[in-house]
Amino acid sequence: RTTLMMRNLPNNYTRDMLVQLLDREGFAGSYDFVYLPVDFARGCGLGYAFVNLVDASLVTKFKCCFDAFSNWKLRTTKVCQVTFSDRDQGLKANIKRYRNSPVMHPSVSDEFKP
Repeated sequence: RTTLMMRNLPNNYTRDMLVQLLDREGFAGSYDFVYLPVDFARGCGLGYAFVNLVDASLVTKFKCCFDAFSNWKLRTTKVCQVTFSDRDQGLKANIKRYRNSPVMHPSVSDEFKP
C-alpha cells in the first residue's frame, strides 16, 4: 500500500504549500500524486490530503516524519495524523478515481486539482 491520508492539516494550507513541505522534509521525487481537497465556497482546504508514494518502502519514513507533525509554515495548533487511504491505493487507482471528477473540469484552477 502506497497511498496515505494526511489528516488535521491547516485549512489555509494550499496544495503548493503541502508539496513544498513534502520536498523540504526529504520526500522530493518520492511521491507521484498529491490531492488536497478544497471547499470552493469558502476557498480553503478541508484539512486533509492524499499522497501516493512511489514505493511502499517509503511508508514508514513518511509516517515517522509526518505522524504527529506540527511544524507548519502557518501558525496553527493542528497536529497531523497519517493513515493509509481507505478508498484508493496506488497511482493508477487515484488517477481512475479523479479522471472524470468535477474537480478536473477546465474551469477549476490547477492549484485545486490532484
